[in-house]
Amino acid sequence: MTKPLTPQTLTVAGIMSGTSADGIDVALVRIAPRRTRAEQGTQLDLLAHRAFPYPRALRTAVLAAMDAHAISAAELARLNWLLGLAYAEAVRATVDATGIRPSLIGCHGQTIYHQGSPAPYAGRRIACTWQLGEPALVAAELSVPVVSNFRPADMAAGGQGAPLVPLLDFVLFAHPRRGRILQNIGGIGNLTLIPPGAKQDQITAFDTGPGNMVIDALAQKLFAKPYDRNGRIAASGQVLQPVLRAALKEEFFRGNPPKTAGREQFGAAYAARFLAACRELSRKPEDALATATALTAESIADAIRRFAGSLAQKNPIDVIVSGGGARNATLLSMLRERLAPLGCTVTASDASGIPAEAKEAVAFALLAYQTWHHLPGNVPSATGAARPAILGQITYV
Repeated sequence: MTKPLTPQTLTVAGIMSGTSADGIDVALVRIAPRRTRAEQGTQLDLLAHRAFPYPRALRTAVLAAMDAHAISAAELARLNWLLGLAYAEAVRATVDATGIRPSLIGCHGQTIYHQGSPAPYAGRRIACTWQLGEPALVAAELSVPVVSNFRPADMAAGGQGAPLVPLLDFVLFAHPRRGRILQNIGGIGNLTLIPPGAKQDQITAFDTGPGNMVIDALAQKLFAKPYDRNGRIAASGQVLQPVLRAALKEEFFRGNPPKTAGREQFGAAYAARFLAACRELSRKPEDALATATALTAESIADAIRRFAGSLAQKNPIDVIVSGGGARNATLLSMLRERLAPLGCTVTASDASGIPAEAKEAVAFALLAYQTWHHLPGNVPSATGAARPAILGQITYV
C-alpha cells in the first residue's frame, strides 16, 4: 500500500468544468496542514477565482459529444486535445491576472459519459466514466504537474465515482452543534449531509437530480438564452403541477443513495420529453420554465425531507447552496418555501468565503493536494466505495 507523505503547504490550481458545459472555473488555493493537536486537518485559503465561458464552437462540440448516440473516435480525440488547451489557457490567464503561480494543478476534466452503476455490455456488467481534457498538454503548457482522472479509482473500489466534493464539504463546513447540508446546483444537483459533530465516515452525499440542466435546455430552446438569469422568466410563469407530479415519479428520484445522475438521465432527450408534457397543458413558454425550476427545487427538497427530516426535528440544519443555481433567485425562493416546515435556513456559500461558483474548483484543488501526498480523496459513505482510495493520476512535467 502507498505510504502517505508528510503534508506540505502548497498553492494548487483547481480546474472544473461541469455538466452544464458552460465554461471553466479556475481556483487558486493555498492548502496547508494544521500542525497543532487542537487543530488537526487542513487549512484552505482561496486566493483567486476566475471563470471562463466556453467559446461557442467548443461548447457546441462538448454538448454534441455528451448527447451523441454515435460519434467518431477522431472527433473525441480532437475534443480531448482542444479541452486540454482550453484548460491550460484558463490557468495561464488566471496566473497572469493575479501573479500567483501554482505548484500543482487538479483538473476534473469535462465529463462526457458517466455510468456509476454496473450495466450489461458485451457479456459483462460494468460501470464506467470518461472525462476529457488532455492533462499532458496542461502540464507541458504551464510546466506544472497535473492530477486528473479522479473518478475511476473510486469506481474500482466499488463506488459510483461521485460525488467527490464531500471531502471539501467536511473540511470547510463540519460543525459541532449544527447540521449542515451542502447543496450544489450545477448542471446536476448534489448534496452532502453532515450531522452535527459528525466524523468523516458519518456523512452522506448523493445526486438529487437535475440542477440547472433542464432549466438551461428550456431557456435555450424557448427563449434563445443560455440560461434564465436570476430566474426572471420562471418567476413570470405558473408551475404546471400535473407535469411536476408526473416527473417526480421517475425511478431516479425514488432510489436510495449512493446514486449519481448526469446527461444520461436528464439531458437533451429528457428535456424534450419534459417540454412536450408541459405543452400539453400550456402553450406559454414561461410556464414550462417555471415547472422546470420547480422540478429542481422539489427534487432537492424531497431528498432533504427523506434523508434529513428526522435530523431536522432534533437539530437546526443550515442548507448552504453553491453552483450557478445559487444565483437563481426564483429557484432559491422555491427551495426556501419547501424547506420552511423543516426549519432549515437556506443561504449561498459566499458567506463562508467560497463564492458559489468557485466551490467545485476548490474541491479539485484539495483532491489534487490529497493525491500528491498519497492520501485518499473519496468519502466511501458518500460514493459507496468499499474503502478509501487515492484518486487520480499524476502527469509530471
